[in-house]
Amino acid sequence: MNPRVVGANLFVKLMSVYREKTAMFFTLAFPIILILVFGTIFMSQDNVAFHLCVQDLDRTDSSTQSIKTLESSGKFKITRVDPAINAIQYVRDNKVNLVLVIPKGFERALLQRIVLGDADASVTITYIYDPSSSSVSTKMQILDAVFAGINQQMSGKPPVIRSVEKSILTKKYRFIEYFIPGIIAMAVMTLSLFGTVNLNTELRQKGIIRKLSTTPITRTEWILSDILYQFILAVISTIAMLLVSYAVFNVKLHLDAWLPAFILLDVFAFVGIGMILTRFVKEAQSAAAAANAISFPIMFLSGSFFPIELMPGFLQKFAKTLPLFYVNEGLRASMIFEDNMAALRYSSVIGVFAAVVFVLGIMATKWEEG
Repeated sequence: MNPRVVGANLFVKLMSVYREKTAMFFTLAFPIILILVFGTIFMSQDNVAFHLCVQDLDRTDSSTQSIKTLESSGKFKITRVDPAINAIQYVRDNKVNLVLVIPKGFERALLQRIVLGDADASVTITYIYDPSSSSVSTKMQILDAVFAGINQQMSGKPPVIRSVEKSILTKKYRFIEYFIPGIIAMAVMTLSLFGTVNLNTELRQKGIIRKLSTTPITRTEWILSDILYQFILAVISTIAMLLVSYAVFNVKLHLDAWLPAFILLDVFAFVGIGMILTRFVKEAQSAAAAANAISFPIMFLSGSFFPIELMPGFLQKFAKTLPLFYVNEGLRASMIFEDNMAALRYSSVIGVFAAVVFVLGIMATKWEEG
């Protein structure tokens, strides 16, 4: 073995990486971005304060003091809900995942137990919850622990404060059924973004895009064919995921016209982003790194894998600016909640975004620069 040959070959490889500035940037920046993003998320887990809505139907000193006890635990940021409002509808309309309902007679039951010594006196609080949220069970466990402490202080056997859970959904869904819409949205994003960036960058580097200007095909026709290609792949991928999910996990999801609509919007949005990115990524070798640097933060911050409620406040706001968040929520609204109005709202947002980035992508695609 000749060390000089090894050293010379190593030098050539290092210089080739150095010359590809874009690849070098994304290769170095991507893991740093992940460390900063997820370090911020997980560093805040010990001090996370959940958003909790409380509807006080009793409106007495005892119920008010119980709410203060919840606040003083440091685990909840309390929002009061008007007693006249329907709690189930409030959860649906305001996209919260839990409302704690303190019933009328709360103080009376406590006084009967403490003052009169009535061992049978008790009161039942209700958790109105959205089972599609994976963080709601954690909230209810913390609430149970707080109320268990109150019961222990009163030495109540049986407990004076009981709890009952009430889902906002009439059907019972499992976690896998909430998980699948997010995976569909993520898979379509990945196919569209990586497919566009990798293909366009390779064709540009080989000079094929420049040669297309000498053929009868127009830029619009070429881009439209790419959209249809990505859409067909996305549909095939979605069908495969649904077939496996139905066959293996026996899932029960509502399928209607919203599913292909959101798939199409997802494709348009990320093909548009891919075309814009291709403008700045000149080498095929750096395309994957660039697409990773964009797709991974979007993937993990949009609620595909875990609820955005677990993130710090500024990241929650940032998550709601990401296109995949609206595809996720739109698919869940249509496939689980069967809420056409919510699906329409989410499709409008992602539709506007897709239109803007797609037009920008067309403007960024130039034959002569191929």
